[in-house]
Amino acid sequence: QVQLVESGGGLVQPGGSLRLSCVVSGTIFSNKAMDWYRQAPEMQREWVAGITSGGSKNYADSVKGRFTISRDNAKNTVYLQMNSLKPEDTAVYYCKVRFYNYGWGQGTQVTVSS
Repeated sequence: QVQLVESGGGLVQPGGSLRLSCVVSGTIFSNKAMDWYRQAPEMQREWVAGITSGGSKNYADSVKGRFTISRDNAKNTVYLQMNSLKPEDTAVYYCKVRFYNYGWGQGTQVTVSS
Protein backbone atom coordinates (compact mmCIF):
# COMPACT_ATOMS: atom_id res chain seq x y z
CA GLN A 1 0.00 0.00 0.00
CA VAL A 2 1.45 3.33 -1.08
CA GLN A 3 1.42 6.10 1.49
CA LEU A 4 2.15 9.78 1.04
CA VAL A 5 2.80 11.84 4.16
CA GLU A 6 3.17 15.60 3.81
CA SER A 7 4.55 17.85 6.53
CA GLY A 8 6.16 21.22 7.10
CA GLY A 9 3.22 23.55 6.72
CA GLY A 10 2.34 26.32 9.12
CA LEU A 11 1.55 29.99 9.57
CA VAL A 12 4.03 32.41 8.05
CA GLN A 13 4.06 36.13 7.35
CA PRO A 14 4.11 37.45 3.78
CA GLY A 15 7.64 37.31 2.44
CA GLY A 16 8.51 34.36 4.64
CA SER A 17 9.64 30.85 3.78
CA LEU A 18 8.62 27.28 4.46
CA ARG A 19 9.92 23.91 3.36
CA LEU A 20 7.41 21.16 2.79
CA SER A 21 8.31 17.47 2.82
CA CYS A 22 6.52 14.45 1.45
CA VAL A 23 7.65 10.97 2.42
CA VAL A 24 6.58 8.18 0.09
CA SER A 25 6.40 4.55 1.13
CA GLY A 26 5.14 1.33 -0.43
CA THR A 27 6.62 1.84 -3.88
CA ILE A 28 9.98 2.35 -5.54
CA PHE A 29 10.43 6.09 -5.16
CA SER A 30 13.54 6.68 -7.21
CA ASN A 31 11.94 5.84 -10.56
CA LYS A 32 8.80 7.93 -10.03
CA ALA A 33 8.08 11.47 -11.09
CA MET A 34 6.51 13.50 -8.29
CA ASP A 35 4.26 16.54 -8.21
CA TRP A 36 3.10 19.07 -5.66
CA TYR A 37 -0.46 20.39 -5.81
CA ARG A 38 -2.39 22.83 -3.67
CA GLN A 39 -6.01 23.56 -2.93
CA ALA A 40 -7.22 26.85 -1.53
CA PRO A 41 -10.64 27.15 0.14
CA GLU A 42 -13.49 26.84 -2.38
CA MET A 43 -11.00 26.45 -5.22
CA GLN A 44 -10.04 23.51 -7.38
CA ARG A 45 -6.83 21.68 -6.67
CA GLU A 46 -4.04 23.06 -8.84
CA TRP A 47 -0.65 21.78 -9.90
CA VAL A 48 2.27 23.68 -8.41
CA ALA A 49 5.52 21.94 -9.35
CA GLY A 50 6.88 18.65 -10.60
CA ILE A 51 10.14 16.72 -10.71
CA THR A 52 10.99 13.71 -12.84
CA SER A 53 12.99 10.69 -11.73
CA GLY A 54 15.94 12.23 -13.55
CA GLY A 55 15.61 15.52 -11.72
CA SER A 56 13.99 17.71 -14.37
CA LYS A 57 11.79 20.34 -12.77
CA ASN A 58 8.76 22.35 -13.84
CA TYR A 59 6.73 25.03 -12.10
CA ALA A 60 3.42 26.78 -12.40
CA ASP A 61 3.84 30.37 -13.53
CA SER A 62 2.40 31.59 -10.24
CA VAL A 63 5.30 30.13 -8.23
CA LYS A 64 8.17 30.23 -10.70
CA GLY A 65 11.21 31.92 -9.20
CA ARG A 66 9.87 31.58 -5.65
CA PHE A 67 9.41 27.84 -5.14
CA THR A 68 11.95 25.05 -5.64
CA ILE A 69 11.13 21.37 -5.85
CA SER A 70 13.76 18.77 -5.03
CA ARG A 71 14.05 15.14 -4.08
CA ASP A 72 16.18 12.85 -1.94
CA ASN A 73 15.88 9.30 -3.22
CA ALA A 74 17.77 7.91 -0.23
CA LYS A 75 15.02 9.26 2.01
CA ASN A 76 12.08 8.60 -0.35
CA THR A 77 11.23 12.26 0.06
CA VAL A 78 10.26 15.12 -2.19
CA TYR A 79 10.55 18.70 -0.96
CA LEU A 80 9.04 22.03 -1.83
CA GLN A 81 11.04 25.06 -0.71
CA MET A 82 8.75 28.06 -0.72
CA ASN A 83 10.23 31.55 -0.51
CA SER A 84 8.74 35.03 -0.80
CA LEU A 85 5.39 33.64 0.23
CA LYS A 86 2.26 35.60 -0.58
CA PRO A 87 -1.24 35.47 0.95
CA GLU A 88 -2.48 33.85 -2.27
CA ASP A 89 -0.19 30.89 -1.57
CA THR A 90 -2.46 29.97 1.33
CA ALA A 91 -3.74 26.46 0.68
CA VAL A 92 -3.47 22.83 1.66
CA TYR A 93 -0.47 21.36 -0.15
CA TYR A 94 -0.39 17.77 -1.40
CA CYS A 95 2.18 15.60 -3.11
CA LYS A 96 1.34 12.99 -5.70
CA VAL A 97 3.09 10.24 -7.61
CA ARG A 98 2.77 11.17 -11.27
CA PHE A 99 1.17 8.67 -13.69
CA TYR A 100 0.02 6.33 -10.90
CA ASN A 101 -3.35 6.27 -9.20
CA TYR A 102 -1.98 6.03 -5.65
CA GLY A 103 -4.29 8.68 -4.30
CA TRP A 104 -3.45 11.62 -2.05
CA GLY A 105 -1.95 12.13 1.34
CA GLN A 106 -3.61 14.15 4.07
CA GLY A 107 -1.93 17.36 2.92
CA THR A 108 -0.26 20.08 4.95
CA GLN A 109 -1.81 23.49 5.59
CA VAL A 110 0.12 26.59 4.59
CA THR A 111 -1.26 29.92 5.77
CA VAL A 112 0.38 33.17 4.71
CA SER A 113 -0.93 36.06 6.75
CA SER A 114 0.24 39.01 8.78
